[in-house]
Amino acid sequence: MKLYTKTGDKGQTCLIGGTRVAKNDVRLDAYGTVDELNSFIGLLTTYTIPQIDKQFLQHIQNKLFTVGSQLATDSTKEEQKNFCLLSEVDITNIENEIDRLDDFLPQLSSFILPGGSQVGALCHICRTITRRAERRIFDMNDTFVVDSQIIVFFNRLSDYFFALSRFLTLNAGGEEICWKSKDF
Repeated sequence: MKLYTKTGDKGQTCLIGGTRVAKNDVRLDAYGTVDELNSFIGLLTTYTIPQIDKQFLQHIQNKLFTVGSQLATDSTKEEQKNFCLLSEVDITNIENEIDRLDDFLPQLSSFILPGGSQVGALCHICRTITRRAERRIFDMNDTFVVDSQIIVFFNRLSDYFFALSRFLTLNAGGEEICWKSKDF
């Protein structure tokens, strides 16, 4: 089988279930943004980070692939597969990771600017892509029903990347950059 199919050359593609849609369909925008996030997380896992964090990021990548397949499914033609569904446990796992990371961090006294270390800045990129994916999923939900667990999952995931950024920045010997409202 060849990698290219030529079926999308005229601006359409196929959802799971066989429905042809425009490549700028809200569903493609949603799962495409999830795919973009997954790619940046893959880049993040190539940095020197603690194994526990790398393993959790790879777990998140698998969950994002699951979410992408759910968002790419035309639910009017194809029943959602059980493997495509998120559960409360998935959200609790993210909350537990946030709490674990937060135990190592100083209390926040101001807003933190992206930066401080390369790995921390990359976590902030993941955080902002997560927020964009969340917005695209809300857009999709205006027309097509999206499992509410997905929405909660993305809300927690952006918080996780914020906590991970702080943790990895300090772990790498970097310094958090605090926002100074009267700096300029």
